[in-house]
Amino acid sequence: MQRPDPQRLTKALAARFASPTRSTRLTVVLGRWLGLSFTVCFLTGLFSHGLQNPPSWMFFPTSPVWIYQLTQGIHVTTGIASIPLLLAKLWSVYPELLTWPPVKSVTHGLERASIALFIASSLLQLTTGLINTYKWYPWPFPFRETHYWLAWVIWGSLLLHIGVKLPSITAHWRKRSIEAPPLAGPAVSAGADAPHTGPAATATPGRWSRRAFLTGVGAGTAALVITTAGQSFSWLGPLNLFAPRKMGTGPQSVPVNRTAADAKVAGLARAGDWSLTVIHHGTSRKFSLAELRALPQTSQELPIACVEGWSQMAQWRGVTMRDLLGAVGAPPDSALRVTSLEPEGAYRLMSMPAEYARDERTLVALELNGAVLDLDHGYPARIIAPGRPGVLQTKWLESVEVL
Repeated sequence: MQRPDPQRLTKALAARFASPTRSTRLTVVLGRWLGLSFTVCFLTGLFSHGLQNPPSWMFFPTSPVWIYQLTQGIHVTTGIASIPLLLAKLWSVYPELLTWPPVKSVTHGLERASIALFIASSLLQLTTGLINTYKWYPWPFPFRETHYWLAWVIWGSLLLHIGVKLPSITAHWRKRSIEAPPLAGPAVSAGADAPHTGPAATATPGRWSRRAFLTGVGAGTAALVITTAGQSFSWLGPLNLFAPRKMGTGPQSVPVNRTAADAKVAGLARAGDWSLTVIHHGTSRKFSLAELRALPQTSQELPIACVEGWSQMAQWRGVTMRDLLGAVGAPPDSALRVTSLEPEGAYRLMSMPAEYARDERTLVALELNGAVLDLDHGYPARIIAPGRPGVLQTKWLESVEVL
């Protein structure tokens, strides 16, 4: 039995997958779009991670108050936009995965290894990230830590891939079209060498041109962004068709991620003897709800902005943290440890850097949008501070300790 000729098989596959939508030029254009979205997503993700797990050099901006609302909205939106861009890029290059032999040299092997690592980690990152926006965790590993380290893997493999493919990227960065010399017939000339030379931006009958393909990818990505980004940006709210959260919904017209039932705090929060304990220099003072309401009250318009991407600006009213600390003789620029009534959970304990404690807009909030806090929004008292992730805006307060 005659063994198949690898070169003939490769040429047959190239002819089979020939298309103007597969060329080096097209792949470079898609790579630019995808690289930009991944870079923005990576940087905004690092900012979010730093706020939740601060390194020693981390700074904590409190102005503008919507800074986290903006950065995390961009993070989730660019992540969603990366999905069609990645799929389009895979479409443009996947015949290359079928070439034979699979590894031709050390450089070629390094290139394919970087691609395999990039594709696998990117698909996992985008899939789990999208599912996370729906608060669904059907996997056994911790999402936040995995998401963080996968971002570094993607970034590293992306830089490695760019380094290996830099000659092709440079050659095709600005050229609007690169003509391939005709080979044996229209099907072959349209794509046999497409991954290396690239055809002109024309299509044989029944096939898309390169320009039409890019237009379709751009339009599809834009439509996906427009119909989901309304959970983060109010001016797109009316077009929010597919995002899991909508502005203006939920108790007191503000969405809720974790309810009192989920946190198992309903009984403790409604207890008639509830009090907020403030600890300073080994001494403590308890403030009943009536005593908190008797302190000077301040109103602030601040957003609640969650790591899943949704956000909502709202009117909060309560005691400033500065006044609460002053009532126990603590300096306003104190670092704090805040404890929730929740019996368990990753965010039962929250550390508050001094930048937030001394900001006059940081409140122990007792009211939301002109009414007493709903139980699901943290009744009887919660933290609301400018520029912080929603998971750090602790609900159902139990104690505040000056560190």
